[in-house]
Amino acid sequence: MALRSARTWSRLLAPAWLGVLLAVAVIGTPAPFALLSRAEAGQVAGHMLAREATLSLIVGVVLALIERHLARRRADAGQGSQFSVGMGLALGAVFCTVLGYYALQPMMAEARAGAGRFTFGQLHAVSTAFYGLKLLLVAALAWLSSRTSSSS
Repeated sequence: MALRSARTWSRLLAPAWLGVLLAVAVIGTPAPFALLSRAEAGQVAGHMLAREATLSLIVGVVLALIERHLARRRADAGQGSQFSVGMGLALGAVFCTVLGYYALQPMMAEARAGAGRFTFGQLHAVSTAFYGLKLLLVAALAWLSSRTSSSS
């Protein structure tokens, strides 16, 4: 991958990912709760969050690989480490997706059924915290990618 192409993809993907996360959080998930019964709204929001989690995994891994490529190129030129802040931010967002969605969803289903160690509300709060942290990490990544691409 050419260096300029990698920077361009990073500059485009990170803000687009941030836009998706914001749209889901601010518009997508609250809207069904304003119009539908709580159970139906929960199903719609759950469906939307499942799609967002899959997208986040894909985009997060792609951005981590792009950032790794850029860091390796800088390290080969004697300008730093093979690990970059951008790669750490992307991997942190992937980690938040895996824990905040994929690890907690089965537990939330158990809690809804009255089983499990934690209540649905507790698990929902933890999941929401992971989503918020992911949003902050992706916002930092989008800012960093725009900043480094304009200074290059």
